[in-house]
Amino acid sequence: MSFIEVTESDIDVLYKKLKADCDEHGYFLNPDNDFVRSLIQGLIKNERRYGYQACPCRLASGKKGEDLDIICPCTYRDQDVEEFNACYCALYVNAAISAGKQKTGPVPERRPTRSERGNLKTMHTVSTTSSLVFPLPVWRCTVCGYLCARPSPPGICPICKVTKDRFERFI
Repeated sequence: MSFIEVTESDIDVLYKKLKADCDEHGYFLNPDNDFVRSLIQGLIKNERRYGYQACPCRLASGKKGEDLDIICPCTYRDQDVEEFNACYCALYVNAAISAGKQKTGPVPERRPTRSERGNLKTMHTVSTTSSLVFPLPVWRCTVCGYLCARPSPPGICPICKVTKDRFERFI
C-alpha cells in the first residue's frame, strides 16, 4: 500500500468545514484538538484511498455501497452521542464533553456484522400485500417536517433545532 500524505493545511481545511457544520447543526467536536486532528487525518486518508470519508476507527471495505453507514458522519453518530455522550470514534461529543464538564468513555460498536447488514437490506422490500416493511420507525419533526428513520427521535432536529419531544412517530 502506498503512503498517503496529508498536510496540516489539508487537516485545517476539513477541520474548519466540520466545525462550521457542527455550529450550524447543533453538534460538537471533541475538545481534544490533537485527537480531532488525528481523526481528521484518518478521514482524509480514507477519502483519498476509497473516494469517501469512511470512519477512521472502523475497517472499510473499499466499496462505497457496503460502507454507506460508516461514512462520516456515520449512521450511528446521533444514537451514540445520545446514549454514550460521544460517537464511536469520539469525533462528535455531547455539549457537556465539549465544555469540559464530562469525559468520554467507551462506546460499543453499534454497526451490525456484514451478514446482519445483508439481512437488513432484504427488509426494505415490498411484501405481497404491497405494504412497506421498515426495520426502524420513522420520526417526524412537528415543527419543520424533517423525517428520519431510527430507533428513537434525534435529540435535536438538525433542521430547526427543536428538542426530541417535538417529534412524533410518523410510520
